[in-house]
Amino acid sequence: MGYWALKTEAIVVKANRIIWLLLLFVLLLVRFLLIFAPNEKLKKKTNREIMIYFTAFALLGNIVLFPSQARSSTVTAVSTTTNTTTTTTSYREVFTIPAEADVGQSLLPNILDPEAVDVQTVAPGYNAFNVKNSSNGFTADLNLAGSAVNVYGTDIENLTLTVEYQARGRLHVEIQPRYIGPENETWFTLPEAIVPKPAASSGEATSPEGSDFDLSWTNDPTFSFTVKRKSTGDTLFTTEGSKLVYEDQFIEFVSPLPENYNLYGLGEVIHGLRLGNNLTSEWPVFVLQTQLLTDNLISDENIYGTHPVYLDTRYFQTVDGNETYVSNATDTSKEYTSYTHGVFHRNAHAQEVLLRPEGITWRSLGGTIDLYFYSGPSAFDVIQSYQNSTVGLPAFQQYWTLGFHLCRWGYNNWTQLQEVVDKLAAFDIPLETIWTDIDYMYQYRNFENDPKRFGYAEGAEFLSKLHANGQHYVPIVDSAIYHPNPENASDAYAPFDRGVEAGAFLLNPDEESLYIGAVWPGYTDWLGAALGTTNGTGAIEWWKDEVTRWHQNVSFDGIWIDMSEVSSFCVGSCGSKNLTLNPVHPSFLLPGEPGDVVYGYPEGFNNTNATEAASASSASLAQASATASSSASTTGSYLRTTPTPGVRNINYPPYVINNVQGDLAVHAVSPNATHHGGFQEYDFHNLFGHQILNATYHALLNALPDKRPFIIGRSTFAGSGKWAGHWGGDNTSLWAYMVFSISQALSFSIFGIPMFGADVCGFNGNSDMELCSRWMQLGAFFPFYRNHNELSANSQEPYVWEDVAEASRTAIAVRYTLLPYWYTLLAQAHTTGSTVLRALVWEFPGEPWLADAYHQFLVGPAILVTPVLEQGADSVDGVFPGSGDGTTVWYDWYNQTAITGVARGQNVTIGAPLGHIPVYVRGGNVIPTQKPGYTTGATRANPWGLLVALDQKGAAQGTLYLDDGKSLVPNATTWVQLSASNTSVTARPSGNFTDSNPLSNVTILGVSQPVSSVTFNGQPVEDQWSWNNATKVLKITALDTLTSNGTWNSNWDLRWSSSDTGSASSNSSGGSTTGTGTGTSTSTATGGAGTVSGSRPTSTTATGGAAYLVVPMASMVTMMIGVMFVL
Repeated sequence: MGYWALKTEAIVVKANRIIWLLLLFVLLLVRFLLIFAPNEKLKKKTNREIMIYFTAFALLGNIVLFPSQARSSTVTAVSTTTNTTTTTTSYREVFTIPAEADVGQSLLPNILDPEAVDVQTVAPGYNAFNVKNSSNGFTADLNLAGSAVNVYGTDIENLTLTVEYQARGRLHVEIQPRYIGPENETWFTLPEAIVPKPAASSGEATSPEGSDFDLSWTNDPTFSFTVKRKSTGDTLFTTEGSKLVYEDQFIEFVSPLPENYNLYGLGEVIHGLRLGNNLTSEWPVFVLQTQLLTDNLISDENIYGTHPVYLDTRYFQTVDGNETYVSNATDTSKEYTSYTHGVFHRNAHAQEVLLRPEGITWRSLGGTIDLYFYSGPSAFDVIQSYQNSTVGLPAFQQYWTLGFHLCRWGYNNWTQLQEVVDKLAAFDIPLETIWTDIDYMYQYRNFENDPKRFGYAEGAEFLSKLHANGQHYVPIVDSAIYHPNPENASDAYAPFDRGVEAGAFLLNPDEESLYIGAVWPGYTDWLGAALGTTNGTGAIEWWKDEVTRWHQNVSFDGIWIDMSEVSSFCVGSCGSKNLTLNPVHPSFLLPGEPGDVVYGYPEGFNNTNATEAASASSASLAQASATASSSASTTGSYLRTTPTPGVRNINYPPYVINNVQGDLAVHAVSPNATHHGGFQEYDFHNLFGHQILNATYHALLNALPDKRPFIIGRSTFAGSGKWAGHWGGDNTSLWAYMVFSISQALSFSIFGIPMFGADVCGFNGNSDMELCSRWMQLGAFFPFYRNHNELSANSQEPYVWEDVAEASRTAIAVRYTLLPYWYTLLAQAHTTGSTVLRALVWEFPGEPWLADAYHQFLVGPAILVTPVLEQGADSVDGVFPGSGDGTTVWYDWYNQTAITGVARGQNVTIGAPLGHIPVYVRGGNVIPTQKPGYTTGATRANPWGLLVALDQKGAAQGTLYLDDGKSLVPNATTWVQLSASNTSVTARPSGNFTDSNPLSNVTILGVSQPVSSVTFNGQPVEDQWSWNNATKVLKITALDTLTSNGTWNSNWDLRWSSSDTGSASSNSSGGSTTGTGTGTSTSTATGGAGTVSGSRPTSTTATGGAAYLVVPMASMVTMMIGVMFVL
């Protein structure tokens, strides 16, 4: 809205208030005169009518007296030039980008087009010749085996095949044009400066004889190659039976897969963990083309990132001494062996992967065939090899990043942020990090705070207090830069001016004028740094400089990168001739604007007022109709491109992939936008988000020297994990999205980005108490744990509902108790490529019935999480892998008793009332713990504990990593090896990090024999232990005095002796300890996981829920007056 619209609204509000007060006065006057009325019937009748009128006026009072509070959000962003309803700047009429500006050509994906040519029926294929062997592989020339057909581009007649046995478990197969010159290098070559190529290792393992693989090839009838696993003879990948297609804008190769195959990976899409045969009857097509998630649909449509890698797990049964592939291994009485291999396609062009019952078809719109095979044989082996050798190890996160984060689009100013921080403290809900969405920006512009609402001086005071309390702050940064109005001197924007001077921005195909699209602030520019590395181009250096300049004004602790697919709200360079209109409004309503009201609720939400429900449904449909964008085509005709030999059609490639947006330029920068150096977005689109994470990583190193950068990014590519974490994007407050967040997280474990989390309670739509309660508890077991929602939706901070607050406190207490374990998992992921979150099928490779399981998952090797994922449920079915065959023991986290009587592969119904999330500890693990504090820092200052879960053989192992929790290269580190038997626990630290916290308690689960005595380093532990015969739990407490110099500064041994009697033994003043068995107790091995301790931030408001009484105050006052007069 512009000035006159706002002025008119203000006049209407004032007039409504005057009319309302006049009518109220008339009602009161009539009621007063009734006192003197002689007719009693008239009195009663009129009284009833007046009471009805008062009720109506009470409800109307909300809207008339408090119109802003009556809306669904406390903050209303009305345009790009008005930042809030209470603080506005530069009022003027704002131009709205026409809806048709974001409508592309009407395109029909080839897989849906009945007229599309099946290239396999016409392609000639290739023949191999001139084979040259080497010590670690061979090369060959490939020539087109017939006449060029040029179906979806120009056939490349001459190719080169390179086969490298790079390591025992890694094979490289590359096919590229024989001639690649400067004029077409970016068409095919993915720069190693952006995505490194692994080199062959030295030694026997790099020879064909020393490899796990056997590769063969043939020219019958045309060239094909086959990769087999030597140990089993199993064919892992073969192009036999199909033709290789290699054109300048289309590449295709096909490989059969075994019946009922088990594939995992291929992101980023939202789906179940297992691909292919576990999905719907429609054959899945995975489009690996980064794109903005729209319409809030859960499907196989491409979203933010590109990860062309998959795991393939196959099960074998031993019959007569031979291993035989089993396609449907569900017989739990049989023994199975599994082998997993991986395939990575190092290609960043738009891709389409078709999974059919018979196999996989891989298509791309450019690049080369650059395949890496990993032999495994376990899923963990594949994932670690992929990271260690190929894409890089994930970034090591600071300790505080494991705390609870809170954000929403709609925090209006520093004062409101402080109120939220204080309210969380008042409700005793630990908060580690507060975030801000684009609300803080001056007119949605990067690197500039709104001076009135998020001024630098007030912000410095807020952040100083926040940091003093051990808490942190992370703001959003978008990927586009506002382009100021050249005819408005007051619209100056210094970051843009410096970017132009540095040559930082994308260009049009003329390579001179700037490419100008549109996002939140209006017409915008983007970085044009496709080939930029750490210290190369002006774009990277400019970005580093702007982040550093801004950090001097706002002492943030990390950065959240958004809109990096890269996203644009119009097709093409729509701002090039319209800059004098800037700032402009997007072509759609922004959340919070009149007409954009959120009506969505979770599945099963009980709307108790039928009239209200019908009204909401009707209003929702009306809103959708009013805001629907125009269709690209109503005639049913589609654009089809005919290839021109030697000329690439960049904007409309001849082959149309099944892209969620159709036209590649819709909601994205156009494919013909040009980067410095002359190459185009067509060849770089999937790498934009990857490179802006690279730039931001090094920018934070510049702004916060020596600290590990903390970045959460939206768009990612293979290897982005070495710079950043990722969140699941703009999900919706639906149970289905909560379910699929688990498979998302597990998929990103494959991709090498362990720091993953979804927007807890959902971003789009309104959450409710039950969904938010369950999701807050599930989210506590993801590495990145943040609650976030959109501007127009109802508030969903965990203190909004009492039940959610309690559930959150419980789950966070468990999470913080396990912080040392979490941090050690991150350290191991950073140093070895191991996974943090794990699928059951990876940990238990001999149980094929787990191949499709993802409703349960593991945190590391030791913690099994079984969340409730259905509305209205008070129980959940789960499996306890390994327990039925006696290879694994599981213990309830809460009551510490062993799970018994479970058959192999059996689903067990577990009680899980609202507020309780079932968690189990796997026998064989030693888990370091600390008593939870309000922050991660407070937790780190608390005494240590150990939870020892003995396996079926009475043994356990564990590891602990220690450092300062923040340094990029810590000066001191310590690794502690922990081991246990049925009579002892030992610690063997190695390193130079000093930790002064004592050891408070050790709890050992599964001690089957009575205990008669306990010693610590040979000294008797008197009156400080207890053993319970019923639970088989030995608890040893008050070890503080024996470890007063620190728990991990030297070796120690804790031992106990068995007695001859089977009765409960105790040497503690409290007698024997018995678990409650209720499944809702929050006591743990540390003696207090359910109680948050440690210093909390000082609360300045501590209002509790009083703020929510502001809106209905008019109604309450009016009702009180009405009742008083009527009675």
